[in-house]
Amino acid sequence: MRNVDKIKKAVSAWPHISVDPHRFGGSEFRFGRAELGHIHEGGTVDIPFPTPIRNALLAANLAEKHHFVPDSGWITFRVRNEEGVDHAIWLFRLSYLRYALKSAPEPRELLPQESETLHLSSQLE
Repeated sequence: MRNVDKIKKAVSAWPHISVDPHRFGGSEFRFGRAELGHIHEGGTVDIPFPTPIRNALLAANLAEKHHFVPDSGWITFRVRNEEGVDHAIWLFRLSYLRYALKSAPEPRELLPQESETLHLSSQLE
């Protein structure tokens, strides 16, 4: 299975996620009406984050500035190998957590659980 397909399979299995064609090619993941992020067929992942999270990801070398809009909250990550697949899924899960917390009946219970699973630093938490 291709790396892109592994990522699509993992992310699309999460509750409330839909997958649609992205307007610039590839697949877009949505939580309800919000875009979680998208992946291009070549393995480039683009995900929007609030600026403080984006800056923490950049500072920790966990992502790059977005390749077209570098001064936005968007990040880019290029999947090059199997480790990249896991990291891309981790980035998508971090984005997913933002929206899951907004819709969770008990967000104060969900955050510590997901933080532990994702091994989030205090900056990202």
